[in-house]
Amino acid sequence: MSELEEAEKQVRDMVVQAAASLTQQYGEDAEVIATMRAAEFAAAGDVDGLKAWDMIIEYLVALREGKPEDIGEPLN
Repeated sequence: MSELEEAEKQVRDMVVQAAASLTQQYGEDAEVIATMRAAEFAAAGDVDGLKAWDMIIEYLVALREGKPEDIGEPLN
């Protein structure tokens, strides 16, 4: 596995873990909470933070739609 592939795997693992934590804590409202957090980062001008929350939201949507395997592509 190349360094890039390893880095992408680590990012995906972090996204999955964050989504799981949000779901455990907020249940069905996890996607709403993630969207609110993304908005906070956007308002603060934190592009990297917004990107991270967007990835988490994308994964939560995929879970809701029953397609978490679709989030295997590079997350950049």
